[in-house]
Amino acid sequence: MELDKKPEYGERRTYDPSFKGPVDKRGCTDIACCILFGVAIVAYIAVGIIAWSHGDPRKAIYPTDSRGQFCGQVGTPLGNKSNLFYFNIMKCASPVVLLEFQCPTTQICVEKCPEKFMTLVNARANAKDFEYYKKYCKETLKPSMSVPEILKEGLCPAMLIPSRSFTRRCFPALGLKGGQVTVGNETKFDDGSGNMKDAQDLIDGVKNATLVIEARQTVMKIFEDFTHSWYWIILGLVIAMFLSLLFIFLMRFLAGIMVWIMIALVLAVIGYGIFHCYMEYAALKGQAGANVTIQELGFQTDFTVYLQIRQTWLAFMIILAIVEVIIILLLIFLRKRILIAIALIKEASKAIRYVMLSLIYPLITFLLLAIVIAYWAVTAVFLSTSNEAVYKVFNTSACEHSRETCDPANYSTTTMKMKCPDSECLFAFYGGESAYHKYLIGLQFYNVFLLFWCANFVIGLGQMTLAGAFSSYYWAFNKPKDIPKFPLFSSMGRALRYHTGSLAFGSLILAIIQIIRVFLEYLDHKLKGAQNKFAKFLLCCLKCCFWCLEKFIKFLNRNAYIMVAIYGKNFCTSAKDAFSLLLRNLLRVAVVDKVTDFLLFLGKLLIVGLVGVFAFFFFSGRVKAFQDTAPNLHYYWVPILTVVIGSYLIANGFFSVYSMCVDTLFLCFCEDLERNDGSASRPYYMSPSLREVLWKDEAEGPFVASAQQQLDEDARLKQEPDAREDTA
Repeated sequence: MELDKKPEYGERRTYDPSFKGPVDKRGCTDIACCILFGVAIVAYIAVGIIAWSHGDPRKAIYPTDSRGQFCGQVGTPLGNKSNLFYFNIMKCASPVVLLEFQCPTTQICVEKCPEKFMTLVNARANAKDFEYYKKYCKETLKPSMSVPEILKEGLCPAMLIPSRSFTRRCFPALGLKGGQVTVGNETKFDDGSGNMKDAQDLIDGVKNATLVIEARQTVMKIFEDFTHSWYWIILGLVIAMFLSLLFIFLMRFLAGIMVWIMIALVLAVIGYGIFHCYMEYAALKGQAGANVTIQELGFQTDFTVYLQIRQTWLAFMIILAIVEVIIILLLIFLRKRILIAIALIKEASKAIRYVMLSLIYPLITFLLLAIVIAYWAVTAVFLSTSNEAVYKVFNTSACEHSRETCDPANYSTTTMKMKCPDSECLFAFYGGESAYHKYLIGLQFYNVFLLFWCANFVIGLGQMTLAGAFSSYYWAFNKPKDIPKFPLFSSMGRALRYHTGSLAFGSLILAIIQIIRVFLEYLDHKLKGAQNKFAKFLLCCLKCCFWCLEKFIKFLNRNAYIMVAIYGKNFCTSAKDAFSLLLRNLLRVAVVDKVTDFLLFLGKLLIVGLVGVFAFFFFSGRVKAFQDTAPNLHYYWVPILTVVIGSYLIANGFFSVYSMCVDTLFLCFCEDLERNDGSASRPYYMSPSLREVLWKDEAEGPFVASAQQQLDEDARLKQEPDAREDTA
């Protein structure tokens, strides 16, 4: 018989007169995962204690000289010497540096970086110059020593180069003048001492490192821009926060109107972007060099150069036009579904009106995530700085003891120094040979894994808490009379008391996938120079598959947490029930739920666009009123990009409440259709406005299996009890 056939996507929900929303009588779920998570947290705390007892964050803050001493550490003889000076900076370009993370040259702590070019020969002949030169020599230098003796003992550098401090390290102050690489303000070095050849050799060596140094200078300029504009960046993020709160506040009362205003403003902002790009494109017409292509220009560290060619603005204009057309087409084809989505958003607005504390819950999630990330960062710093100072033999000529471990205290009297007279015992890196140091990489890996696990747990806790609160609203027949008091805190209490194990289970699965993705990225970085195309193709496929798997697990976890919050079952059962319910309402998921997500995404886009346009006009100085107020920057796109990214994260945090509310109400709505039929004995819990829009839509076409079809199915099962028993 047809009635004996098992349902394709699990059992449909049946009417239960005792069901009034989130189940109160529930037990602890996934206890094994709860215990495992507790043990992992205790072990994580133990790792932190071990790291804090062995680590020394000064190694990450202060640069270290050749004897392992910290430059600029307060309370030490080197407290006023905060910069690290290299005797021969060109040796830092050696491939050895990539292997041992240490330049094979003497390094000392100095107060200021050299500001002028000077050779040791010339400085030794002038008492005043030599007094300046001695600041960049070892303390063991004696006034009576000659130049050959000084160079033989390695007490002073052969020459000083005008340098600038970057991350407390002295790097050559490079520049371009007349198409030639210059150091400091001079194009060539001619001090009358016949050292032109040495200087030219230095320039030739510097030219080979020009791109690297320019990149460092770009990073330095970006840091400077941040220091000059950080308070304006914070102001922009505060504006984004207030706009998000204002938008959500208005959605409470004017959800339908606000959605249409939001759509119109998004189209207007993108349209203005197209207009602005066209005006910039037209303004560059006929200007010298404006027709150069991006490919011909190549990579430039000064990104503002790209804004001076027409092709850049043409590309921006085309991209924005494509986005505008896609949004317009989606709005045209989904115009009927948008009405349903608006009704769902209105219902979400009502739910948020009765659960107002849900608007501040993203701040709690942010605080917990900040604690997790801060603990991970501090532990990572202490782990990476918990090694001991290792000294090795560095030499300029052939030596059998090269790169061997040595002791700087008595190195001058050892046989290694006798066999290699020009060698030195210098600080190489931080390491160790104890059991702790051998498993240090494993501890770092564990630190990263627990970061993912704890972060996913915090996010999952927020989702389950909000789901429990909003489901309490939906299943209250007389709103707001039947809504329990403090639904948000009640939901959070249930989640922590009964379902810590389920949260740990779902977040563990996601953390394993994320750590695999990190490992694949590490392999991809290692195989960049490989020529095996099959390995690259396989790695690319694996990265794509695990990316898709992570997105699917996030979607499944989100809906599983909703079912756990309502019924109090374990994670696997809840995930199965949620997935079956979504499959039975597949078209609704694809059309209604995703259209709602699209509208909420437009809201985020609107806030980001408004703040981004304001930031562009402010930092770029295009508006005369802001020219005196705006900071003087190297790259005005640095604060703009920071404000745009920060605004999106802020808007996403506040809109995540709406998104979670919509997802919860959507699942409850699907359950409502299966449990009830709209009759007096089995009334729907959905609001009349939502019911009216859905009924109108279903009357116009085969949207999904309607409520009437469900009613016919229940009537048929009542007529044949045996068939109903088999189906159950």
